[in-house]
Amino acid sequence: MRLLIAYSTIDGHTREICERIASIAAAEGHAVDLCDVGQVSAQMLDACDRVVIGASIRYGHHRPAVKDFIDRHQAALEARPSAFFSVNAVGRKPHKRQADTNPYVRKFLRQIRWQPQQVEVFGGKIDYPRYGAFDRNMIRLIMWITGGPTDPRSVTDFTDWTQVEAFARRLIA
Repeated sequence: MRLLIAYSTIDGHTREICERIASIAAAEGHAVDLCDVGQVSAQMLDACDRVVIGASIRYGHHRPAVKDFIDRHQAALEARPSAFFSVNAVGRKPHKRQADTNPYVRKFLRQIRWQPQQVEVFGGKIDYPRYGAFDRNMIRLIMWITGGPTDPRSVTDFTDWTQVEAFARRLIA
């Protein structure tokens, strides 16, 4: 099987999750193409047997490039098995890691016509030292309001890597 993993990331954590999924698929003998959504060509989509799209959230929204990619390639996405996952800080709470309980994923899925066969939500990563002053302070405020970490020197990875690995195994089963 040839798997295409397309991602949209702001700080690199979604790509890190995609790399873990790719390594699991490759270890099982599958061919894997890993690419930013803005770099995926129609030929790449035509050559794959399965597509996974991973997208991060910042300030409650997936990046516009994700929706643009889905709208532009809807027919190709619907022509093969497909999956979508979102990476967001709300997913740090176990009860917000399902498509039907995560407000950002529910909203996004209502905005697109494509309906992937698998949808997953992973907790994101808060990396305060990496952010500029505006993002660091805004994210700290959001975390303070929602009971998350606020130490501007902290890096907190909320990703349940066991969940990521289980998702990867379901993709290639």
